Amino acid sequence: MGISRPSRPVLLTTLASAGALLFTTVVPGSATADPGPGGRDILREGSPLSSTERAAKGPESAADRALGTSETPGLDSGRGGKDRGYPREQKLTPPPTNPDDKSIKLGLAPYHSLAPKLNDIQGIGDRVSVEIAGRSAGGHQLYLVTVTSPESAKETARQERMRDLIENEPGTAAKDPAVKSSYKTPVFINNNIHGNEWEGTDAALKLIEKLAKAKDGKTKDLLAHNRLYFNVTANPDGRIAGTRANANGFDLNRDFITASQPEARAMRQIAIDKQPAVMIDLHGYVNGTLIEPTTPPHGENYEYDLFLKNTYANALGMEAAVNGLGYTPEKDGVEPAIIPFRDQEEGWDDWPPIFTPQYMPFHGTVAAHTIEFPMTVNNDEYDELPVPELRRRSAINVDIAGAAMSATLTYTQEHRTSVIADQIETFRRGAVGAKQVPVSPETVPGVPGIGPEDVYTTDFPRAYVIPRGKEKGERGQRSAAAASRLVEHLLDNDVEVRRATRDFRLGGKSYAEGSYVIDMRQPKRGLANVMLADGRDISDKVSTMYDISGWSLGRLWGATVDSVKGGSLSGVRSRGVDSASRVGHVASRGSLRLRLDDAREVAALNWLLAHGTSVRRADDGSVILPSSARGAAVAAAKKYDVAFDATKTKGGAVVRPTRVAAAVTPGELFALREMNFDVVPVSTEVLNAGFDWKKSGADALFVSAGLSYGELNAGAKAGLDSFLAGGGGLVGRGSEGASLNSDAKLLSVEAVSGNGDANGVVRVVNSGGPVTGGAVSHSFVYSPMWFKGLGSGVRVDQSYGGGNPLVSGHWRAAEGGAGGPADAAGQPSVVSGAAAGARVVLFGTEPLFRDHPKGVFPQVGRALLSVSGG
Repeated sequence: MGISRPSRPVLLTTLASAGALLFTTVVPGSATADPGPGGRDILREGSPLSSTERAAKGPESAADRALGTSETPGLDSGRGGKDRGYPREQKLTPPPTNPDDKSIKLGLAPYHSLAPKLNDIQGIGDRVSVEIAGRSAGGHQLYLVTVTSPESAKETARQERMRDLIENEPGTAAKDPAVKSSYKTPVFINNNIHGNEWEGTDAALKLIEKLAKAKDGKTKDLLAHNRLYFNVTANPDGRIAGTRANANGFDLNRDFITASQPEARAMRQIAIDKQPAVMIDLHGYVNGTLIEPTTPPHGENYEYDLFLKNTYANALGMEAAVNGLGYTPEKDGVEPAIIPFRDQEEGWDDWPPIFTPQYMPFHGTVAAHTIEFPMTVNNDEYDELPVPELRRRSAINVDIAGAAMSATLTYTQEHRTSVIADQIETFRRGAVGAKQVPVSPETVPGVPGIGPEDVYTTDFPRAYVIPRGKEKGERGQRSAAAASRLVEHLLDNDVEVRRATRDFRLGGKSYAEGSYVIDMRQPKRGLANVMLADGRDISDKVSTMYDISGWSLGRLWGATVDSVKGGSLSGVRSRGVDSASRVGHVASRGSLRLRLDDAREVAALNWLLAHGTSVRRADDGSVILPSSARGAAVAAAKKYDVAFDATKTKGGAVVRPTRVAAAVTPGELFALREMNFDVVPVSTEVLNAGFDWKKSGADALFVSAGLSYGELNAGAKAGLDSFLAGGGGLVGRGSEGASLNSDAKLLSVEAVSGNGDANGVVRVVNSGGPVTGGAVSHSFVYSPMWFKGLGSGVRVDQSYGGGNPLVSGHWRAAEGGAGGPADAAGQPSVVSGAAAGARVVLFGTEPLFRDHPKGVFPQVGRALLSVSGG
């Protein structure tokens, strides 16, 4: 990282599934990880469904919740709930015994054993409580354990008042002697977020039981001054099945800004309710044990001086504890621990806020770590190694995880006062609009090797405005439904939002009463900014990134969001809100237009079609309902919070329900179901097994992953060709979608692949029409692609912006100098046309990536409707 830092051998490896490069330490002859470290493999969600059936069976209601009408989970604290003191004991009901739980082979605790074990531990004394934090995508309970000294209801209420004071009145909290002397420091230990990285759960159970039984003064003092929270298994679905992902096929450690999955929402609520000052997230497998802090680039929205100070100091303690266990390369195959900030130059960064330890600091965590224990026991090793060897490795991992946990508790206890002071200072800076403090040897003494490459700060705007409407010439809102969803998401993340009670001017623009204002002088300004800002093009900062480098809810979620750089908010009359105002309405007379500019509107359309409502297509891609369908429109407006405006347009072709055969990633499948498409998952394997296109009822095929025309047998090719020639439509995304189009001899275009490592937010120019009419002016790319050599009749629906189209992210030219953003500038990114009887739309962008870019979803929805004739 810095020139004074000792260098370690690194191996530059390529992950074919991502087309992305990263650095990782590989020790020859050791029980090491695969080239992508287990906790953060770049499984970019462009990989096909690893188990189509499993993903297909994920609860479809989860997609409804993810569209933006999701409930905010709360903790089930048992009888008496949150008004009780501690312990909050409740008897858990064990699930049925599952002999197929993948933990068993490793000698670890199967999920069905957790409830009985926790019931037993609760009975030991008065220190341990268990609450239900939520349920997984597969319906399994999420157990949150609290270990602390007993508290009366009155004392618990006092602790909560101090917690609230720290966040919302940090200046007062900094001077409050009670906070300094008696506030219990919250520590959060998160386990098993990747289901096939098991051992954190078992180490947590051991530590919880040890703390429950301990009689020594040191333990009594620890629990008198701290509350310890253990998420016993963050991913029970994956723990049982031996998969990285949950039952919906999602990597939960990529979902924190989107929060599409119930497990991520549960962890988000723990962060808000418990406000941990210190946290660790247990993973596998990197040999030696990897302990964050990370290499650059560092997230620019953190108070990184406070974060690095505590995270590095705690890392040193964990390193000493892990190495002190006495495991050696020669005897055990265990290498010494590594700290990426100190030991590596790049490739393990904390830039995106999608990982647990990179999300938690926005809620006041000042020491946060991914810990990667060393001995690989998943994937090929799980299938091929003898059981005794697997259990030997797992036992070492449990031991190392336990050492990291214990060292973290020691650090917190020894630095309790300064840790809370730093949490208070984090919130104070946000509340008063203080400048960030760049890291340097002077501002963060005791951390070696800090250099200019570690300095990442930002200029926070004075406010963001999400406009209401287009009356009186004010700044307008492109989608009321999208604005409502974005506001709800901000509130769910504990960002303060206000609503104007009068018209106002700000930043030289006029806004209507009812517009939303996000005052950036608030405790969680970093979280507000990391969601709403454009982000930064960091292509010139480092040669490689670990995962995504660009995101922006302000650009990608479909709402108009204005950044106000300066000025005073004193003239803006407003009130705080705890929910977004509903925007659904139905015009009182005449025919009705549903715009299809938002995913909720596509979902409403598909719901109406499923209920037999008469709908016709308009030339701009919107749809028209006759006045006789007003009752159905009222029901849809209420259910999906969308608007049906009056129109004199009569509409053209009838819109019919569209059933989609989909060879896609888990995130894309989930997004399609959010939009209420009826989806039949397919793949090369499914088609080769004799898939019957007629019986399937499919109207359109969506291909992005897992379906290769060249690998189909003769019967499968004939069936697919017949489907396409008979009027079945094709929507293709990325290289696999383009390849199928080419192999099936459909649309006459040539796909050009950009740098496979590139990703981020890009500017686009929309041509209007059925696919991109009313579309947002930004999109998302990962391994971007564009099209050339367009044949007769091929329409350009969207192109990359001119100049450098990248707004935020990491996109360089490849080694030969090609494939960079300059090559993509102005080139077609979405094309469509008809050929050989089939209607086709091809995307070079990633419109459904990890269920994230909500405002881009309608382009896929419109494409599917257009190619199916629906």
